[in-house]
Amino acid sequence: MTPRSRLQFFTRRLPLLAATTSLLIGSVALAAEVNLYTSREPKLVEPLLAAFSTDTGVKVNTVFVKDGLLERVRAEGAQSPADVLMTVDIGNLLDLVDAGVTQPVRSNVLDAAIPANLRATDGQWFTLSLRDRVAYVAKDLDVQTFNYEDLADPHWKGKVCIRSGQHPYNTALIAAMIAHDGVKATEQWLRGVKANLGRADTGGDRDVARDILGGICDVGIANAYYAGHMKNAAPGSDARRWGDAIRVIRPTFKNSQGTHVNISGASVARHAPHRTEAVQLLEYLVSDKAQSLYAQANYEYPVKPGVKLDPTVKSFGPLHIDTLPLTEIARHRKQASELVDRAGLGQ
Repeated sequence: MTPRSRLQFFTRRLPLLAATTSLLIGSVALAAEVNLYTSREPKLVEPLLAAFSTDTGVKVNTVFVKDGLLERVRAEGAQSPADVLMTVDIGNLLDLVDAGVTQPVRSNVLDAAIPANLRATDGQWFTLSLRDRVAYVAKDLDVQTFNYEDLADPHWKGKVCIRSGQHPYNTALIAAMIAHDGVKATEQWLRGVKANLGRADTGGDRDVARDILGGICDVGIANAYYAGHMKNAAPGSDARRWGDAIRVIRPTFKNSQGTHVNISGASVARHAPHRTEAVQLLEYLVSDKAQSLYAQANYEYPVKPGVKLDPTVKSFGPLHIDTLPLTEIARHRKQASELVDRAGLGQ
């Protein structure tokens, strides 16, 4: 049985293998390999992992966990074969840390590549790529700059489209606004956004572009990488028409002059049987080569400054990242969710 099949066997029969897992871990530990648990879509990370294996000779055994990554690792406990835990959204990463399923890492390579506000001070988690939350505007509109606060301006009444205010992408944005502008101003902003909606806050980020093409709205908030996918979709497809209907503007907060970003990131698992290879994988993922691949595979923004950008990502203009620490955003997430309810969004 190959290492990959052993890992698959283990993950399918967890309740029956508790007594024999130590033997499995011992055999796996002899090989140059690393076990990755990730909630990311396979097509988005497989090019990166294949490049890592080709360049280092270290095999990556990947378990894709769409939902319940934390619950799975916590249930496996000390017998878990997981070496690296990879997910999206700062809230999900901090949940892993708070649950005690990660361990600290000290690496000069990671510290040099990742700005300090985008990694844990104690080495428990690291950002691997950035997902900037931007404005989609109708391509013919004479709008060159945008603040997130502008979304509540009466000028846009009946012309705004967004996905649910309770979606994690928007919750993080609202949490950042609380940190910058305060609770009272943010609640007032949410009420203004609701008053400006061209339709209910529902659907996905791509639907913002779809509804701009359909004339339902003129402006909306969505992640930049969706625009990258749509603008590079097959000619004649719906996605391509939606992408061609919009321009991307990177908004800023009035008080920070920075654009809100969320992240994809990773931690080394607390009981990692291949700790050395786990750190090696993380360091590879912030190399110039891997950072460029992030943009090519998913149009995400490199976390490492100075890396060559994908042409579509570059066309969106310079990204000046909001310097607010991600931990500060995470601290306001629950409050952000409560404000969404009070403002009547999602109803």
